[in-house]
Amino acid sequence: MTKLPTASELAAAVGNREMTCVEVVEQHLERIRRGNLALNAIVTLDEEGARRHAVEADAKLARGEPTGPLHGVPFTVKDSFETAGVRTTAGFPRFANHVPVADAPVVARLRAAGAILLGKTNLPPLASGNQTNNPIFGRTNNPWDLSRTPGGSSGGSAAAVAAGFSAFDLGSDVGGSIRGPAHLCGVCGFKPSAGSLPLAGNIASARPFRPGPLLDVMVQFPVYGPIARSAEDLRLVFSVLQARPLTGLVPELGSLRLAWTDDIGLPMSASVRTVIASAVDRLATGGAHLERHPSPGFDWNEAWATTGVCIGAFETRRNPWSRRLLFRLAGPLLARGMGGGTLLKSFFAGARADERTLARAFAQREQLVAKVEAFLDRFDAWLGPVLPVVAYPHCRPGGTLTIEGRRVPETFLDLAYSGPFNLTGHPSAVIPAGHGEAGLPVGVQIVGRRGEDARLLALAQTLDGALGAGRPPPTA
Repeated sequence: MTKLPTASELAAAVGNREMTCVEVVEQHLERIRRGNLALNAIVTLDEEGARRHAVEADAKLARGEPTGPLHGVPFTVKDSFETAGVRTTAGFPRFANHVPVADAPVVARLRAAGAILLGKTNLPPLASGNQTNNPIFGRTNNPWDLSRTPGGSSGGSAAAVAAGFSAFDLGSDVGGSIRGPAHLCGVCGFKPSAGSLPLAGNIASARPFRPGPLLDVMVQFPVYGPIARSAEDLRLVFSVLQARPLTGLVPELGSLRLAWTDDIGLPMSASVRTVIASAVDRLATGGAHLERHPSPGFDWNEAWATTGVCIGAFETRRNPWSRRLLFRLAGPLLARGMGGGTLLKSFFAGARADERTLARAFAQREQLVAKVEAFLDRFDAWLGPVLPVVAYPHCRPGGTLTIEGRRVPETFLDLAYSGPFNLTGHPSAVIPAGHGEAGLPVGVQIVGRRGEDARLLALAQTLDGALGAGRPPPTA
């Protein structure tokens, strides 16, 4: 097993003239040639463009011109983000041959910082799903075990980074689509605070998205963020995405006051619970002050009910008419058949919700925001599960998993643990916490105060260094 360089290390190596940009790009292209056929993580490879930009980047260094913080660092982006001259499909047949003329603003910022685009990573159609499979490119596999899923919807992103195909990737997250795959693939991921980054240039709807008068609230659920191999890389990439340096020092572990739980009242595998508890013990041994709290200040059933209604309404408005009709007419039957409890029932209720119902849900949302903020006045962050299982075998979407003898709907695994923080808009990072059954990775979710993304990422870097649980899959 070879240690893979991080984006920060690659940027330093290029800046110090230890490696050329061409050498860095060629290393990544070779890894892609060796491993992508089995993983199917990168679905459109711009080999010619990457080589051309690497040559240009080296020439810029040779001329002594100013360079950006990601100069020469190879990256990929989820195939829903528009990339000038490089096909962008969103995994949806209608867009199979779509070649944008301009980059999404977030992609343009990465390129302006000197990063070199290698290609696009796989996703479920319109970035909607817990597994990564679509009619255009097929299924992506988990680099730790090809028979298992890397998650979704940023599953290709996390798989590519874990396998060393790219130094980092740009993903999107409406209810856990960055954090779930990061956990399942053993890498780091970051969902910023609501409204942190421009949302233009991302294809996630089959039709013009017109939520109505509540647009301003509904568009706070989707956010974009980096997936990388270290929390330090998350900080570096996010500073570029935000178009301003992140301020603040990385805190000492002994200065941190953290709340945590390994149980939010849902079935959880003993393996994941053991890894989280062990990680907490290591942090406490290192000097952090930890207190066990089942939530960051709210009742989970209340949070799931409100999250379900709001995200159900959001998903319905952005999906094709056939799926909207299914949600609205068959929702109650689907909810009973899938056994999803409060969250699933509320999701399908949201699919049929009128403006008055949504207005009530958004008022409840504001109360939840206030509760989390009040809780985080007492702690630096709240630590909890990302998913209740390690990477699970590929299965039919909408099916169920058996966890500790109980049936749990696969469709809503990450939404239950991560979706409430899309609802409240709080930033949330995932770092590797250890390895569970079959040696598969387990992550921990770290939630911080709204708008304090820089502080949360600095804290995540401290915890990532203290746990030291990130490592490449055996095949990398």
